[in-house]
Parts: sequence; C-alpha cells; structure tokens
Amino acid sequence: MGTVTASQAAADPAEPSGPGASEAALAAAVALSPRAERAARAEEAVDRLRTAAVEAVAVTWVDNAGITRVKAVPLSGLVHAAEWGVGTAPCFDVFLADDAITTSPVIGGPTGDLRLYPDLDRLVRLAAQPGWAWAPGDRHTQDGVPHPGCQRLFARRMEAAAAARGLSLKAGIEVEWVVALAGPPNEPPQYPTHGPAYGMHRLTDLSDYLRDVVRALGEQGLGVLQIHPEYAPGQFEVSVAPEGPVGAADTSVLVRQTVRAVSAKYGLRTSFAPVVEPDGVGNGGHLHLSLWRDGRNLGHGGSGPHGLTAEAEGFLAGVLQALPELLVLGCSSPAGYLRLVPSHWAGAYQCWGLENREAALRLVTGSTGERAATANAEVKCFDASANPYLAVGAVIAAGLAGLEQRHVLPPEFTGDPAAAEPGTVPRLPQGPAEAIAAYERSAVLRGALGEPLHQAVLAVRRAEAEQYADAGPEELVAATRWRY
Repeated sequence: MGTVTASQAAADPAEPSGPGASEAALAAAVALSPRAERAARAEEAVDRLRTAAVEAVAVTWVDNAGITRVKAVPLSGLVHAAEWGVGTAPCFDVFLADDAITTSPVIGGPTGDLRLYPDLDRLVRLAAQPGWAWAPGDRHTQDGVPHPGCQRLFARRMEAAAAARGLSLKAGIEVEWVVALAGPPNEPPQYPTHGPAYGMHRLTDLSDYLRDVVRALGEQGLGVLQIHPEYAPGQFEVSVAPEGPVGAADTSVLVRQTVRAVSAKYGLRTSFAPVVEPDGVGNGGHLHLSLWRDGRNLGHGGSGPHGLTAEAEGFLAGVLQALPELLVLGCSSPAGYLRLVPSHWAGAYQCWGLENREAALRLVTGSTGERAATANAEVKCFDASANPYLAVGAVIAAGLAGLEQRHVLPPEFTGDPAAAEPGTVPRLPQGPAEAIAAYERSAVLRGALGEPLHQAVLAVRRAEAEQYADAGPEELVAATRWRY
C-alpha cells in the first residue's frame, strides 16, 4: 500500500513569498484540516484497511530522548482518532531514554493532556506486523492549537519556512542497525553471523532475513536504494529514496520499526543504539539532504566549490558552523560520543570535504552525468538516538540562517583530520556538556524551536548527562544498547 506524503506534495513550492506570506505558510503547515474532512478521509481509509485484514492502527511520535512512543486504536476507532485525536500526556516531552521523567520550566509534571492526530497521508499497512497499520502523529492541545513541544510540527514549520523562500529540500536518513541473537538484556550481544565487514558471507548467512526486510519495506511503498552488511559485527544498513524532510523523518521511524518486526520473526533482536560494543564502530543516522529551487538542484551547476550555487553554499556553511549545537539534536544519547571518535568515519571534526568520510559534512556530487539529480550533502556526525524530526528541522533552521547571512564555506579538508597538525581542524564536542553549552548559546536554534521545545530538549539532555556522568563505557553502552 503506497503513500504520498504531505512533504512530497510540497516538494514543488510556490513562488518566493514575503514575510507575511511566510508567517501564513508556517501557520498553514501545522493547522488541522476541518474535522468533517478528517472524518471522511478516515472512513475511506478504514474501508481500504479492512479489506487488507487490518484490525488496529499504531500512531507514533518520537520524544526528545529519541525513543519512539505509541498509542494504538482498533480500526473501528480510527475515525474518532482522526476527528478528535488520541490522548497523550505532555510529560512525554521530558521522558529520558530509560523512562525516567524530568521537568522543564514549561513542560512537565502530571497535569494536562494533549491530542495525538494520525497523519492520514502516511497511513500504511504494516507488512511485517499482520493486522496492523501505522501512521505518524501530530500533537495539538485539547483546544486544537498546535502543541509547542511537538517535534514533528517543528519539522513541518521549518520545511514551510524554506518553502516560503521558494526552496524545497530532499532528504534521506540512512538506517544502520546491529542484529543479535535473543538473550538476557544485560549480556553482550551474540551475533547470528560472522565474517568480513561488508562481506557477502554475512548476506548469505542471513539472506532470507534481509530479503524479508526488503520485501516488507517495498510492500509499504518505500523505495529501497540499497541494503548491505556494514563494518561492525552483526551490522547492516538500508537506504531508501529521498523525499521531503518531514517525509524522510517519518520514513526513518517506519524503516526502523519494520526492521525490528522482521527481526522478531526470526528470533533476533535489533539495536539502533549509537554504540553496541564499547570499542566498536557504532550505528550512525547520517542525514543526506539537497536544496532545490524551481526544480533545480542547487548543489550542482553553480560557480562555488564543486558546482555549489551561492544559495547551497550559504546553506551548507550555516549547517557546518552550527554543528556543535546541532549535536544536541542529532547525537542525543551520551553514548553517542563513544561513537563520535576520530578515524572511525563518524565525522568527529568540524570540517567539510568532497567525498571525505571523516569530515562531519561530506559533499556528495554523484557520478558524472547524474549530478543534477543526485548532488547532496551528508551530515555524518548524527546517530540513530536522534529524534529525526528535531534533526531535520534544526538542520534546515541552521541552513536557512547561513543562507540569509550569506555565509561561505571555509577551505575544504581532504584526508583524515586526525592526522592534521594539532589545532588545524576543530573537533566537535567530545561529550554532552560541550554540546549543551553550544546549544544554549545558539539564538538560531532557540528561535526556531521556540521556548517550550527548546527548554524541554535542554532538560532531557541535562538530565541524561547527569544520569551517566560517572558511568564508564561498558556501563553506558549496557544501559542504552537495547533502548533504541
């Protein structure tokens, strides 16, 4: 059952707008459609899903710790959920990855309620979970006002902010995971396959499993670009076709839950955690994105470095400059800093370069002859503990700030920055405290997120940093290995 997302529908934006139109676009991006319209569309969806033997619908959101949370309704309740939403407590915005709860100045505590509305544009039957369908949700107040802490609505606002400038983006989030035999949660993982990194040996050992992952993703309307063994033991990666930023974040959630469901059928458990073994190569959540205007890829055909247009260069320069504070949103777990080390292709240095897998910002032009379609940039320092909506929204905010301020990229770096003269290339923050300090200084992120969401993220990061301040690598990895 294929889907067309609201993000994809907005991929060809209207002509550039002024400030007033920009505000209108931002408001329209988070507004609920009329209740009668939502009910009618939900009734049509129920008829379709009933013929596919669907009995229940899972509606998800992702919290500020990067954990996907869910409320589910029977198929008979989907129309009511589309009309009136499903109750969810505001305190989820200050949940930690281990389900402990902190508070922020604006959000937290036991009082209050929100309504979670399924996005019917992304409603899809789950191929690996018979009888189930899935949709991402947007959170509003009981009065129908957008919840200021809703991460998905934040990403939609940022996508609309780009569209108001006549710009659209295509994005994709690589999904890496480690698969292990089922066992006690506190023991190190035992792998169902061994052999060389990227080796055909691993694919052969688990060929039925990987085939079923590809099949399930395809049945859900996702275009799989590639799937392959990765570097670490038991590690694999899948990439799907790019789409609008909010759509890409939705798809990241759907891909991970599909992988998890297929794994369970094979008696396997999955980890998308940044680090699965303390000294190993962890799971990245690399974000690819490209900037477009009037159907033209602005990362190609320009007079800037490697064909970048001035707009694309300004956008990427803004992202590069903001990477220290962006880590708070793209490298959410304290365990992520165990992955973010030099010479591991993790992007530990604040630099950029053409096809440089050690740079935090990698420029990818693609092959000669297809660059107008494929040229993009990859943010390599992000991992799968990130809330994908926060990650894509914040990158857009930083990029638009760079574009507006006409930033230019510094000289690119080739080779491994770890081998450069000390002090030549700045390291990204090496722990939560450094990243949190950069985040608190960022007027761009504070303004884009809004005070309630900014403060809720800050409260969660501070609480988790304090929680694991005295933990060694083994303890930290053990505590987070199976949470993502």
